Amino acid sequence: MPAALASMAAHEQGRFWEYHDKLFDNQQKLTHDDLLRYAREVGLDLGRFEAALNSARPKPLIDADVAEAKSLGASGTPAFFINGRFLSGAKPFNEFAEVINGELTRLKIPIPPAAAAEPAAPAAQGGR
Repeated sequence: MPAALASMAAHEQGRFWEYHDKLFDNQQKLTHDDLLRYAREVGLDLGRFEAALNSARPKPLIDADVAEAKSLGASGTPAFFINGRFLSGAKPFNEFAEVINGELTRLKIPIPPAAAAEPAAPAAQGGR
């Protein structure tokens, strides 16, 4: 929750994505002191940042997002929804293409030639 609150505090100063990238690059270092250091590094007004961080104003929004994710079956990141079909975790291009192309077929929409999924590589044969 502290990293989410800090991200929203950065958002209040128009620097959400810069701060997001800093957190993403430092996922194992998210102490309070780390969060303040990242705010300083991306050029946030530290007084405003700390006041926003300590106020917990965005906590209801964050709680609502977490509840919605749980209700949809998403318990981590990345999580994707394609026409309501859930894909959990990092997936190769082919898995996305299969789902998207399946949805296009289901909806009777032609699949663009450039979007056709490459066939998956055959599994390695054991015992040879």
